[in-house]
Amino acid sequence: MMGIFGSIKNAIWGSDKEEAKAPAPAPAAAPAAPAAPAAPDPISQAEMEARIAAMPGADKYNWKTSIVDLMKMVGLDPSFANRKELAEELGMEGYSGTAEENINLHHAVLNLLAAEGGKVGGMLKD
Repeated sequence: MMGIFGSIKNAIWGSDKEEAKAPAPAPAAAPAAPAAPAAPDPISQAEMEARIAAMPGADKYNWKTSIVDLMKMVGLDPSFANRKELAEELGMEGYSGTAEENINLHHAVLNLLAAEGGKVGGMLKD
């Protein structure tokens, strides 16, 4: 997924997690099929939290519960327009920026990060 979520994911994991290794060349007799991108390697909850906590300024932000702070920490503008765009990327319709929607958006981001290779549990996932 590209866009704002992709920026968050790349800021936390680094873009190297998305790069696939080059496949071995196919024999000349068989037509080459396009290579599917490799899935990111899973990481533990502790590693994910450590990566986020080690980011510059992490101790100044409430990234564990706030989508605004998580976005600020990874260098993204947490404006309503960007949060609305992020909500739309994640399939959340009718985002109006309420506190409840921001909580749901934060949970959706962390859940998708978990689904794409990290493992988030406890209060970060529920």
